[in-house]
Amino acid sequence: MSTANEAAAAEAKLAELAIANPENEANDSDGGEASDDGDKPKAAKSKKKRNKKRSKKKAGAGAAGQTADLTVPVSQLFPGNSYPEGEICEYRDDNNYRTASEEMRAKDRLGEARLTDLRRAAEVHREVRQSVRGRIKPGMDLTAVAEMIENGTRALVEVDGLAAGIGFPTGLSRNHCAAHYTPNAGDHVVIEADDVLKVDFGVQVNGSIIDSAFTMTWNDRYDPLLNAVRDATNTGIREAGIDVRLGDVGAAIQEVMESYEIELNGKTLPIRPIRNLCGHNIGPYTIHSGKSVPIVANNDPTRMEEGELFAIETFGSTGNGYVAEEGVCSHYAVTGDAAANARLPSARKLLSTITANFGTLPFCRRYLDRVGESRYYLGLKTLVDSGIVTAYPPLCDNPGSYTAQFEHTLILRPTVKEVLSRGDDY
Repeated sequence: MSTANEAAAAEAKLAELAIANPENEANDSDGGEASDDGDKPKAAKSKKKRNKKRSKKKAGAGAAGQTADLTVPVSQLFPGNSYPEGEICEYRDDNNYRTASEEMRAKDRLGEARLTDLRRAAEVHREVRQSVRGRIKPGMDLTAVAEMIENGTRALVEVDGLAAGIGFPTGLSRNHCAAHYTPNAGDHVVIEADDVLKVDFGVQVNGSIIDSAFTMTWNDRYDPLLNAVRDATNTGIREAGIDVRLGDVGAAIQEVMESYEIELNGKTLPIRPIRNLCGHNIGPYTIHSGKSVPIVANNDPTRMEEGELFAIETFGSTGNGYVAEEGVCSHYAVTGDAAANARLPSARKLLSTITANFGTLPFCRRYLDRVGESRYYLGLKTLVDSGIVTAYPPLCDNPGSYTAQFEHTLILRPTVKEVLSRGDDY
C-alpha cells in the first residue's frame, strides 16, 4: 500500500471514530423552544440509555461530520448503509415475547432493506433540522426557510428522481394556521418575534417516507403549549403497538393534552387537541395510507398491525380545537384516477409532468415552478375539478389563537417498536 493510501485510510478511520463518538454530537439550539429532556418520564430516559448500547452509531451523530451549509450526503457519513437505529422500544404485555423470539427476529431480517431506506431518510431529517433550527429566526422570509430545508434535504439524501428526495412540501404554518401552508411563488411572509411556527417536512428513499415535525417559538410564554403537544405526541408513541386500537391511542393523547393550560394576555386558557386533525399510517409513496390515528377519544376499533409505518402527530390549540380550510392553496397530490382523460391539453401535459416528477407524492406550486412549468393554473384547476389531483388548502383554527405540532414516524417491527425519526432535539 502506498503512503498516500495509508494516510487516506488513517483519516477515514479517524472520521469513523469521530462519528461513532456521542461526545462529538452538536448541541441543539432552536432559538427559543424549551428542551424536552426534563419532560420525559424517568422510565423513558432509562430506556433510551439502554438502547444507546444497542446501536453501533448513535442517531444524529453523523451531523458531527456535516458542513454548516449541509453539503455532505449521509451516505458518506455512514458508509456501507450503517445508518443508526432510531429509538428502540420493547413491546409490552402480550407482545413482550417478541423481542426475544427467534421467529420474530427472522421476520425482522426480511425487512432489512426497508429499514435501511427508512433510517437513511431519518438521518437526513435529523441533520437538516439540526442545522435549520439554529438558523431560523424572526425577520426571515418563509420562502427562504422552505428553500433552506428543501435544498439541504436534496443534498443530504442525494436526490434521484422518485428514488430519493423530498417526501412532501415543507409546511411552515404560523400561529392559528395549523397545517398545509407553504409559500407559493411571490409570497413574502416574514417570521415575527411573537410567532408560533410549525415546521413539518418529509424525506423519502425508494418510497419509504419519514414524516416528522416540530414547533418553534421565540417567546417563552408559549412553552406550556409546546410542552403539552410534545407530551401528547410522546404519549401516542408510547401507546402505539401491535394490536393496539387506534381509538385507545386517541384517548390517551387527549387526556394528556387537556391536562395542560396556558396563560396569555392575563387569561388562563385550556389547551385543546385539534379534533379534526390526526396522525396516519404511511405506505410506499403514499403519505396517508388509509388508517388515521386520532388525537381525541373515539370508538375506532381498528388495530395497528405488525410491519406498519405510522406518523404519530398531535396538534394543540388555544382556540376552538377545530380547523377549517382558509387561504390560498399550495399543497396538492395525485389521489384520483391518474389515467382519466383530462379535457384540456394543458391539463394532460401538466399531469404528465406531475406523474414523472412526483408520482403519488404531494407537491406544491413552487415544485412545479422548479421543474419548469409555467402558466399551469388552468391545467391544475382542471385536474383538481376532475378528481385526478386533490387540493389541500391551509387548515386554520380561529384567528387570534395559537397552534402547535410535534410528530414522529415509527415502525412496528416484528421484534420492537422503532421511533425512526427520534433525535436529541425532540
